[in-house]
Amino acid sequence: MGSYTSLLYQIVWATKHRHACMKKETRQQVFSYMSGILKKKNCRPYIINGIEDHLHILTHIHQTVPISKLVAEIKKSSHHFIDHNGLFPGFTNWQNGYGVFSYSKEAFPNLFNYIQNQEAHHAKIDFKVEYIGMLEEAGIDYEEQYLFD
Repeated sequence: MGSYTSLLYQIVWATKHRHACMKKETRQQVFSYMSGILKKKNCRPYIINGIEDHLHILTHIHQTVPISKLVAEIKKSSHHFIDHNGLFPGFTNWQNGYGVFSYSKEAFPNLFNYIQNQEAHHAKIDFKVEYIGMLEEAGIDYEEQYLFD
């Protein structure tokens, strides 16, 4: 018998110190690159989107892939891609940490729409407020001074 999973994750992280440097004109290139990394790891990226200072990834992660190693690889490879192609002037790095949240398949349509509409969403709510709300809703303990290193 094979191994089968249905694991839906939202992964979220910011630029270093939430520096607003992810230019709208070049974000999609970076998000496409990240999607390629996920596909190479047998993950299923559904959508990647964000605004100037952070991004959200909605994906299925293959059961053989450790999340921490996947995120580290996406960050490292995309940082090199950004620098090599000069895509985000002023970009120095991604924040050290990240958030990963799991969801049922029933949450998929709302999550997809929420990630797709990040610009409109963040016209109403600051990312810090949003992220703290996500952590609290998930019951995750955190120390605020370490959220956006």
